[in-house]
Amino acid sequence: MASSSGSSYPVRYLALFGALVALVYGLVFLTGDKSPTPKLGIDLQGGTRVTLTARTPDGSAPSQDSLRQAQQIIETRVNGLGVSGSEVVIDGQNLVITVPGDDSSQARTLGQTARLYIRPVIQATSPTPPGTPAATDPAAPVDPAAPVDPAAPVDPAAPVDPAPQNRPFPAQDPTDPAEPTDTAPTETAPTEEPSEQDAGSEPGTAPTEATPDETADAIAEAKALRQSEDPTVQQQAAATIDCSAPDPLQGNDDPALPLVACSTDGTAVYVLGPSIIDGQQIADASSQFDTQQSRNVVSLSFDTAGGDTWAQFTAANIGQQAAFTLDSKVVSAPVIQGATPSGSATQITGNFTADSARELANTLKYGSLPLSFAASEAETVSATLGLASLEAGLVAGAVGLVLVLLYCLLYYRMLGILTALSLVLSMAAIYGILVLLGRWIDFTLDLAGIAGLIIGIGMTADSFVVFFERIKDEIREGRSFRSAVPRGWARARRTILSGNAVSFIAAAVLYVLAVGQVRGFAFTLGLSTLLDIVIVVLVTWPLVNLASRSEFWSRPSINGLGAVQEIARARKRAAAAKTAAVAGAEKEA
Repeated sequence: MASSSGSSYPVRYLALFGALVALVYGLVFLTGDKSPTPKLGIDLQGGTRVTLTARTPDGSAPSQDSLRQAQQIIETRVNGLGVSGSEVVIDGQNLVITVPGDDSSQARTLGQTARLYIRPVIQATSPTPPGTPAATDPAAPVDPAAPVDPAAPVDPAAPVDPAPQNRPFPAQDPTDPAEPTDTAPTETAPTEEPSEQDAGSEPGTAPTEATPDETADAIAEAKALRQSEDPTVQQQAAATIDCSAPDPLQGNDDPALPLVACSTDGTAVYVLGPSIIDGQQIADASSQFDTQQSRNVVSLSFDTAGGDTWAQFTAANIGQQAAFTLDSKVVSAPVIQGATPSGSATQITGNFTADSARELANTLKYGSLPLSFAASEAETVSATLGLASLEAGLVAGAVGLVLVLLYCLLYYRMLGILTALSLVLSMAAIYGILVLLGRWIDFTLDLAGIAGLIIGIGMTADSFVVFFERIKDEIREGRSFRSAVPRGWARARRTILSGNAVSFIAAAVLYVLAVGQVRGFAFTLGLSTLLDIVIVVLVTWPLVNLASRSEFWSRPSINGLGAVQEIARARKRAAAAKTAAVAGAEKEA
């Protein structure tokens, strides 16, 4: 019974490893996009490079400190979005963002200035088509000749032409029957996707065909018209603004002044009061799916001062609109349905997808850029050089792996076959895990990551060598192959775990301190180090244990341990001769 129990646990280890590999590949082929290929980095699959040209309100050159701060914020956004393998570099007065794949929208989204303000809505109208003369409407919601106090709450009795994207602001009690849903339109809210008429632009960035070096005169002219405190000028700006044209005020509007702004999809024009809350007062932002309203929303929480201001504003303006403006455009203008207590979270609503809501929340969470940027250029990055380097690296890795296996076969005989089998299973497990990581956390495999994998696989081979040498040490002491395996494993296990622990700590420290592709190297090195332990414990040790119980594998000509066993026998003969000599001497004495 003891022998049966002792021979069954290696089989259970192998069965456990087989179940884990089956689970990994089951997830690969039965979930997600079911594509059995990992995501590749810029150097392997190419990507999109977007050049962001910095703009300042006075037209002066941006400082290097501002550029470095913007670079750090965008890199933080990259990490928050899980866009692995992206690069953000400073090139003169520009920032260059490179994102793997052929989707340039992600790179442009990362460059949003993200200057968020919450402003009271004075008037909301539909935009006048470009070239259409402005008509005087005696029934307009706001009298152009009447003075406007932008900070004052809007008269609830005043007629307001709500824009198509306005949504009711979520009430604190969703079951409240007094919810003023009749004042909120039911059409879809603004989308974060580029409109058909402006397919080259992204939210928060200028279209690619816009002039990269917006002059201070253009910004000043736009401010004079769209940020005037004169109601007549405000009406003129609202009637003549072209929502499809590049916006000179993008990220450069003055929060202390009123603002005439378009919605992000260009379907509405707003006359807004001065800002009541600055985006810098946002403490946290997250995206979520509102099951009650069946749409994605962005949830915001403010710091103490911002929360107090928002509580006072919502209490005094129930039934009125508040506009969330991002980079001088209205993202959402919900109707306030109830007072929000100080310290409670609030929401930005709109026709968000899960991805666009997550991107907006990430942008707001990690702060606004110190500069305004225009996306002046977008180009595709070729992967030719990376693929050539990949081929050379794979050839070098394959040659090295073959040499290692040949050495193991010559030195350890048939035990080298167990080494080869363990390495193949290790690479199969790593491949499946990389595919899943690409789906779950957008991990991309680049040349540096492949280098980390090759080094990690080499360390796995080192673990086999340590194990086999401990077995040989036990056999030199006179033990049989069968008894030497468990004793050798007990001694080798501590050494293997200690060595892998040091390697993993080094990889973890490198990952935390490094940036760019070096982090990919550290990540794959740490991953392969963990898998080394799994392979040695669940595969190599059980296989060698089973081999030691086999009459075939126990033959010295097969396992390559004949020379070591001969040394053990010689030591026994020498010890026996020494014992006999001592006994003879004692007898003569």
